[in-house]
Amino acid sequence: MEYQVDGIHHITVCAGGAQDDVDFMIKVAGQRLIKQTVLFDGRYAHYHMYYANAAAEPGSVYTTFPYSRVAGRPGSGQLAHTSYSIPKGSISFWKEHLTRHNARPGEVKERFGQKYLQFSHPSGLGLEVMETVDSRIGYSNKEISRDVAMQGFNSGLMSVREIGETERFFVEALGFRKTGQEGNIHRYEVGKGGAGAMVELVHEPERPSGSWTFGAGTAHHIAMNVADDEALAKQKGIYEELGYTDCSEIKDRNYFHSIYCRCPGGILVECAATAPGAFAKDEPYQQMGHELLLPPWFEEQRKAIEAMLEPITIPEENFANPLIEPVSAAVPGSAAATAAAAAEASRRKAEFIPADKK
Repeated sequence: MEYQVDGIHHITVCAGGAQDDVDFMIKVAGQRLIKQTVLFDGRYAHYHMYYANAAAEPGSVYTTFPYSRVAGRPGSGQLAHTSYSIPKGSISFWKEHLTRHNARPGEVKERFGQKYLQFSHPSGLGLEVMETVDSRIGYSNKEISRDVAMQGFNSGLMSVREIGETERFFVEALGFRKTGQEGNIHRYEVGKGGAGAMVELVHEPERPSGSWTFGAGTAHHIAMNVADDEALAKQKGIYEELGYTDCSEIKDRNYFHSIYCRCPGGILVECAATAPGAFAKDEPYQQMGHELLLPPWFEEQRKAIEAMLEPITIPEENFANPLIEPVSAAVPGSAAATAAAAAEASRRKAEFIPADKK
């Protein structure tokens, strides 16, 4: 079988307050806010924030829905921790830095011979840094120099009550291969493997299932990278051939096109093909993240949408350094028909309503 996935594209989670999320991800995690937009689904207007490394490249993009109106329930069947790669020798910096910012870091431990440190987002989302070999360049600010910065995703740690069927999904449907087991953690790699091309299943048979809906403090999905829309269509065919019949139609997310399929363990897995222009398609590369952007089909409702959103201030650290040379990405013209199908299938009209008052 010709597999289409070569690594992680992005990870999407539900945060709490928008300002808390922005301040933490920029000042504490040292990420660059590259996109302010809104959730494309549902009736309520919510921010959709995109954070990334110095090149704003797929495989480093952590997106958040500040979703304080509903609390999520952490548990099995979810992405439990998002793991970032950091340069070797930098974990002591992160221990001190995270402690100073009250990010509740645990103790430095080792997994598969690599040092790692887990900590928490203000909404309770699980995060991790792990020392590894990674050539990607992290974004720096006044507290975090480039030689210690997070470089991109290392892996996604997913809590499951049973290993077998979830392993089968990642191996047979996505092309991952099992490369190790240590205690209750099973590691899988795809493509060239290594940082950004790994997932880890955490076997927790007694842990109750977590919520699958949008909810503050829980992850929503992990997205895998595929080359283009043609590969996306092939991946949908693989799912159907294997009997995973709940795969979504192709959706147009403006910056990428996507399909979604919930794996047997409960985790929602997306496959994403970056669109022409990538994250700089609607604003200059060095200006990304400066202002709220809406997809063309929501633009006529801008005033109503902005009135529903929490006012935020972007920290100056977000614009302190220029982004490095962008990574270009384009959907080939041969996939035009698939892209047209994505546009047709995706949500283009919406009637937003104000969020419930607390």
